[in-house]
Amino acid sequence: MKDYSLLKINLMGGIVSPGTLQYILLAAREAGVREISFGARQQLLMYVKAETVRGSGIFDLKNKLDISNIDFEIDTDDFPNIISSYCAEEVFPTGQWISEGIYKDIFDGFDYQPKLKVNISDFQQSFTPFFTGNLNFIASNTQNFWYLYVRPKQTNRIFRFPILIYTLEIPKISKRIEEVIWNNPEMDENEVYEKVIAQGEIISQVIPEDLKLPKFSLPYYEGFNRYGDKTWLGIYRRNETFSVDFLQDICDVCLDTKVGQICITPWKSLIIKGIENKHRSLWDGLLGKHTINVRHAANELNWQVEDLSPEGLALKKSIIREFDDEDVRTFGLSFAIQTRSKSEVFGSVVIKKRNIFNGISSVFDIYHTIDFNPNTRELTLFEKGVNKAHVPEILQRLSKRFYAISSKQEVTVVKEKERKSSDLQLIKVHQCKVCFTVYDERFGDSVNNIAVGVKFADLPKDYCCPVCEASKEEFAEVKVDALLV
Repeated sequence: MKDYSLLKINLMGGIVSPGTLQYILLAAREAGVREISFGARQQLLMYVKAETVRGSGIFDLKNKLDISNIDFEIDTDDFPNIISSYCAEEVFPTGQWISEGIYKDIFDGFDYQPKLKVNISDFQQSFTPFFTGNLNFIASNTQNFWYLYVRPKQTNRIFRFPILIYTLEIPKISKRIEEVIWNNPEMDENEVYEKVIAQGEIISQVIPEDLKLPKFSLPYYEGFNRYGDKTWLGIYRRNETFSVDFLQDICDVCLDTKVGQICITPWKSLIIKGIENKHRSLWDGLLGKHTINVRHAANELNWQVEDLSPEGLALKKSIIREFDDEDVRTFGLSFAIQTRSKSEVFGSVVIKKRNIFNGISSVFDIYHTIDFNPNTRELTLFEKGVNKAHVPEILQRLSKRFYAISSKQEVTVVKEKERKSSDLQLIKVHQCKVCFTVYDERFGDSVNNIAVGVKFADLPKDYCCPVCEASKEEFAEVKVDALLV
């Protein structure tokens, strides 16, 4: 019998109130827990002595959570959390119509625990993933309507639902689709739609245009940051664990200063919004008390490792050390490490461990997404069978390839714009070489009584510039932007 069990608490949408978190932490402390972690799907994770959760110990953690109606799982993952981009709302403004209130309306509508992974995302942000779920709701340009991309469980097949879904219908349609495809992952997408709609109409709209996702750019999500007249604080921990003492103090300061929620990000960090400037010193003091650093390098924040993976974290740290030594640029990239075959990670560069010789040894295969956007799921192999010691070197080569491709794409875009500009906007006119006055047949010359439409060649021989009176021979043919004439 194992000594420890993994207890998981889903924090819907990545939100928890300071009061609820404080209650969980007190119960965890009584059970002997000193550190907890947060997962990529915005869950709270802790290892607890097995007898504690089975109820045979002095303190029964399970009953404590049951009494407070806090949903949890022990050594299972039957109910993956509903994740959202709520944590990015306001702190990374997008100008999109979605708001914190809309997210909460959606969360309140879920009266069941989904067995499928549900993602709810603002399409303008690139902080949280779009397609790591089975049901991926992405806000459209039409207010209060969402695209839905379905990925049946245990498949890489993804299809777009043929209508836009109204905000308050998201919980209902999620439940219907789960019931339809749970035991039929290979069901045809048209059949899925027909079976879902057959259960009753839903508020929807036709899809007016294809979804256009932003170019991936991970914002810096740590430290104190001003927005409006308030401040938000991002906290990242290098070992992806938070002490119970530190989190309890966070809850205390939140409650004392009327901060109503704590956000968990898919990058396993915390974001605390709504800090008033007069309370900044309290947060500075709290970070100082626990010696918490909140200014890690950006090339350390753009990584995702599997939940509770010491091996993955160790590899990440060794790669980052070498990146620092070689001063490697990684802006625009995100890296993911997969050490377990069935786990899911999010990144534009994916490092996958592969066992060889019946598990006696292992190597790493390095992939990248087709366009280096982590939200696209199609991977292409860059290097196969890499020894662990050589992984940083291969990643440096891949980073250089990314920048080379990006530079070529940018040059191509610029040249294409110039070509179109030349084709569509440049016209031939005649310009005086003395004073640079332009004769354009589209407008004629009212000073010299020349009508609209008279070509320059048809002007009288004694025509002269209306400004400086230079002769017709002093005009030269030039190409100019039609909009500037």
